[in-house]
Amino acid sequence: MSRITPFASPLLLGFDAMEKTLERLAKANDGYPPYNIERLQANRAADEPERLRITLAVAGFSEAELEVTVEESQLVIRGRQVDQPDRDYLYRGIAARQFQRMFVLADGMEVAGAALRNGLLSVDLIRPEAARMVRKINISASE
Repeated sequence: MSRITPFASPLLLGFDAMEKTLERLAKANDGYPPYNIERLQANRAADEPERLRITLAVAGFSEAELEVTVEESQLVIRGRQVDQPDRDYLYRGIAARQFQRMFVLADGMEVAGAALRNGLLSVDLIRPEAARMVRKINISASE
């Protein structure tokens, strides 16, 4: 029995890589840490591009334990806490935990910066206005 995917349509040519990326993202994101995505108000009079902000709840992580990278067209946010063996816990309810959260960026999206405040990591993105492009293709006649 073959599996039919949304990208199997003959009208969607060259989208195999996107399908693989979506499958990888579905497996990689387990719900931790929780996050918000918000649209920030852009000043249309000043012709500013649209801005988005991803905010992750990363309480307990220091700046040195967090990493924000852009790999190809993916925003990857990683957190790695290291167990401190010299501590003697009477009760341990907060475990040192690692995470990796990935977001696929559309063409043209840029990361403007990241900030860690009060246990929240905010990553700002800029989405420039897409240039509308029409290109005429010449037809050659062969006889």
